[in-house]
This record gives sequence, C-alpha cells and structure tokens, in this order.
Amino acid sequence: MRTIVPQVTFKTRVRDESIGGSNPYRWQDMTTDDYFKNKRVVVFSLPGAFTPTCSTYQVPGYEQNYDRIRNTGVDEVYCISVNDSFVMNKWAQDQQLQNIKMIPDGAGEFTRMMGMLVDKPAQGFGQRSWRYAMVVNNGVIEQMFEEPGINNASSDDDPYGQTTPEMIIQYLENTM
Repeated sequence: MRTIVPQVTFKTRVRDESIGGSNPYRWQDMTTDDYFKNKRVVVFSLPGAFTPTCSTYQVPGYEQNYDRIRNTGVDEVYCISVNDSFVMNKWAQDQQLQNIKMIPDGAGEFTRMMGMLVDKPAQGFGQRSWRYAMVVNNGVIEQMFEEPGINNASSDDDPYGQTTPEMIIQYLENTM
C-alpha cells in the first residue's frame, strides 16, 4: 500500500525586500504539493524549536550532512515542527541554516494527519510532534523512521536514535 503525505496548507512567512522596514516578511501559503510534488525529499520532525536535542544534535546534524544526503538522489531536506512560522524562521536564523528548509506546522494539522501529534504535558508544551523522519518520493512515503515509545504522557526520555541523519543516509545509500 502506498502512503501519501497529508494534503495541507502551511502558513509561512517569507522575506520580501519590497516591503521595506526592519521586518520585511509577508505571509505565503505553501501546500503539501509545493514541498513534495515531483521531488524526492527527506523530512525530519521534532518536538520543538530551540529545544536541547533538536537544537544541539538533530538540526545541526542534518545541516552538516546536507550534501551527503543530496548526493543520494534527494532534492531537498525539510525540518517540520509544530511551531509557527515566526518561531521556525527565527530558529533557522539562530541555527545559521544555509541548506535545510523549515516547514512550520503551527496548528499541528500535518502532524496530526501523520498520526504523530502527541501531548507533552511534563514539559508544558501541549501538543507537539513525535520525533520521526521519512523519505518522500513525489508525495508518497517511501520509508518511515520513528523513535520508539510514542505516548501522550511525556513518559519518555526524548529518544533520538532512529531518526538521525546517519540512519537516513544509511537507508539512502543502501537504496542507490
């Protein structure tokens, strides 16, 4: 059975110098097709911007391995999180990202439709994404990677092993 990524519209903010001023950004709706149609991409999702594992290991790891991932026939690498576009843009700036593209899933719609929306009450987060990654080929999930122990009670130690860039690269190089 082919699993197709959910069809949603993401609310993004993009830089537009024609606006002028100190904050030259405008709203731009981006659809699932904008990100996934006619491309082979790697998507990794995480609980939240500016959080320790996400900011120290996961995002920097994917940024550092971007060229290696691209050399396996991947067109783009996306990071998705249940954070709004303002937060995702600031986080990308803070992380000094040059390659990874951020996808803001502010309302958690895509994440919920993926079956990956979880409650994180112990951290005071509310609903966030469980940590997962996937290879998507023209909107179809080719391979899914998920951290073990998905739950709605924060009864985990924020596992990070199955969704590392190294695991994704291993899969990609084995399928070349």
